[in-house]
Amino acid sequence: MKNLNFHKSFQLNGISFSSEDELLTFSKSINDSIYQFLSDWFNTNDFVIVQTSGSTGKPKPISLKKEFMINSAKATGAFFYLEENTTALLCLSTDYIAGKMMLVRALTLGWSIDVVAPTSKVEIVKEYDFSAMVPLQLRSSLANIHKIKKLIVGGGVVANDLIEAIQDKSTEIFATYGMTETITHIAIKKLNNFVSSSKKKATYKTLPNVQLSQDNRNCLIIDASKVSEEKVVTNDVVRLISKTEFEWLGRYDNVINSGGVKLHPEKIEEKLSKIISNRFFVIGVSDKILGEKLVLVIEGEKYNIILNEAKNLTKYETPKEIYFVNEFVETETKKIQRKKTLAKILPH
Repeated sequence: MKNLNFHKSFQLNGISFSSEDELLTFSKSINDSIYQFLSDWFNTNDFVIVQTSGSTGKPKPISLKKEFMINSAKATGAFFYLEENTTALLCLSTDYIAGKMMLVRALTLGWSIDVVAPTSKVEIVKEYDFSAMVPLQLRSSLANIHKIKKLIVGGGVVANDLIEAIQDKSTEIFATYGMTETITHIAIKKLNNFVSSSKKKATYKTLPNVQLSQDNRNCLIIDASKVSEEKVVTNDVVRLISKTEFEWLGRYDNVINSGGVKLHPEKIEEKLSKIISNRFFVIGVSDKILGEKLVLVIEGEKYNIILNEAKNLTKYETPKEIYFVNEFVETETKKIQRKKTLAKILPH
């Protein structure tokens, strides 16, 4: 029998395969997205074309080397001790890199992976060693999350109230930092089950073979030669602790310059999350006096909110106006599009 381009222990929905053709035929019965990705994975090209999510700009196709995707899969396996015969749940769309990489990890490391619909409330009918979700899926699936031993959460910030809600869960839950260009995550932050009782803020720590630095904007530069030929210059403002550890402060393109004071929306949102239960964000809008003024946008019906109840909110961080909108504009991967949402309220 010829050598397979996937691990001999790989299983998809409980089925083993003796050839690529057999696997491709079976994948058609699951969905077109998985079939298409596996077709691309097994073709003669040394790369696959993937779509960025479009959270900070227009979605665009980029080329990723298969060798680098395999390296990323091995790094995740080593970091989380996920070896051959790991059971995994795929509940993300394979139209995007996070879902594709769940399949690559399974194919490369010899996992048994089950596929369920990528809905907000995930169907978890049995126990699994590993899965990946977006924050909305985690929030909607808390009742059954204990069935997953280790979970990575990416594609958006995990809100403070959700972090508090997972502290008593037996599942080890980690926030991930990464992007399509770095083939998903290059750094991990523990969100619950801390061994230490210290109140020290959790920081992101890199996977193997990743080195960090900053540019003159204090934005993160990623040197990860196993997954990217070039250094990746990000728009993420960070506090760099070491070459392998950092605290994320926010997006450079979200920074608001209000009367000469630079405000990081993500840090302000962290403080406001203590008093706002609906989804929300803060953003800068043009102002004749300040240049930009800080405003708060809340999803849902209008209600009275007392901003001074938020602890540690400085006068500069206090929104000058509050807007309500029925529904936020989102990308296909459920990330909030701030500027497009704002345009619904303040048409230009």
